[in-house]
Amino acid sequence: MSIVRNALFLLLGCAVFLCGGCATLHHAEPIDVIMTGLEPLQGEGLEVRMLVKLRVQNPNDAPFDFNGVAVKMDVQGKPFASGVSDAAGSVPRFGETVVNVPVSISMFRIARQTMGVITSEYRGKLEYEMTGKLAGPAFDSVRFSSKGVLTLPSEFFEGGR
Repeated sequence: MSIVRNALFLLLGCAVFLCGGCATLHHAEPIDVIMTGLEPLQGEGLEVRMLVKLRVQNPNDAPFDFNGVAVKMDVQGKPFASGVSDAAGSVPRFGETVVNVPVSISMFRIARQTMGVITSEYRGKLEYEMTGKLAGPAFDSVRFSSKGVLTLPSEFFEGGR
C-alpha cells in the first residue's frame, strides 16, 4: 500500500513540476532585424570591409538584452559577406535600436558576383538574404532572417555596353 501511495505522490509531484514549468514559458513574437545602411571600412589584403547597420525591432512586452551579433549575407543565393560583433545592449519593450556589425567580403566573391550579374538576366536587381543571431543571456539567443532586393544604378550597365 505504501508503494502505491509513494508512486501517487511522485506522480503528483511531477505533474506540479511540469505545470510550473509551462507557466514560465511565454509566447514571444519574433524579433525583426532590418538592414538600414552600409558604410565602407578599411580593408586588408584581398578583402573589403563594410559596416552593416541593423535596426532591431522588438514587438514584445518585455525588453530583450543581447551581448553579441553574428551576420551572414547571401547575394543571388551565394555566400557573400559575414561578420560578428561583441556589441551589447538592450532593445526596449515595443522599441528598437540600431546595431553596427563589421562584415568582411572576399574580393573573389565580389568578382564572382559581378561576373554573374553582368552575364545574366538579373540586370540591375540583386536579391539578398541576411541571416544571423542576436546572442542573449543563457539560452535566449534569437535567430533572424531578412530578404530584399538591391537595385544597382543604371550607370553600372551603361558603362559595360
